Amino acid sequence: MARPYNLPSMTSLVCFEAAARRLSFKEAAAELNVTPAAVSHQIKGLEAELARPLFRRQHRGVDLTETGAYLFVALQRGFEGMSDAVREIRVAAESEDVVIQATTTVSAFWLTPQIAAFWRSHPDIVVSQMVSDVTVVGGRADLGIHYGAVDADDETHRLLFHDEIVAVGTPAYVAAHGITRAEDLLHTPLIHLVAEETDWTGWPEWFDSLGLGAPTGPRLAVNNHMIALQLARDGAGAVLGWTGLIGPLLESGELMIAVPDRMPSPHGFYLRTHPRASARACTFRDWLVAAQR
Repeated sequence: MARPYNLPSMTSLVCFEAAARRLSFKEAAAELNVTPAAVSHQIKGLEAELARPLFRRQHRGVDLTETGAYLFVALQRGFEGMSDAVREIRVAAESEDVVIQATTTVSAFWLTPQIAAFWRSHPDIVVSQMVSDVTVVGGRADLGIHYGAVDADDETHRLLFHDEIVAVGTPAYVAAHGITRAEDLLHTPLIHLVAEETDWTGWPEWFDSLGLGAPTGPRLAVNNHMIALQLARDGAGAVLGWTGLIGPLLESGELMIAVPDRMPSPHGFYLRTHPRASARACTFRDWLVAAQR
């Protein structure tokens, strides 16, 4: 039977999702219990079918192209829907798993390393992620990471971290535009994050906090922070980054803080506990909050 809507094979999509999430063919192969060559073969076939490169192959590993990042986010949403369906069907014994919801950026750059550290001290507790950049109506997550305003008397939310917002770009981008101060960014290409479902702080607020006017340079708008960061890594423009999230990109040298000016984040990143959260979920919650102190 032909695949509906001429979709690529599930095998190639699964291989791509694992490699995109880990940014490593080798680690994806270990996760899927196949050889790296098999993963590479599936991804090359998928790229040929789509007539678009999905990864940039580099000496030290791979990075997603803009097309790859777009497909990765779409697959995450699709797998999330399948995960929801499976969780509804599972037997009651599976309810001891801990499920935490987070955006793509939070998951990739912050949450995943935290879970790995937690497993080393609590190997008996399985923590799964529900990755979504939009509000999940009726989701079954025990915990959720939220960026935005929270009522002072809201006992369901606990502060994880409250950081600063900086302008970042590739070293080549910063040098090409002669950027040394915030004013220099006003007329250069900027990547704007436009997402109705989230409360991400944007360039107008950032410049306003520094007493500057609105930017007038070329504007590239996307609705996903992961894709915005990928565009910045591709040299398309500068993007705003939260210091608590972009550490790995700064440490690798892919991005740099473009100017010394920074804005205290108007909101913190909070961990929300669902009323039905299990004792195991609360154990992970308490560990995650304590680890940030």
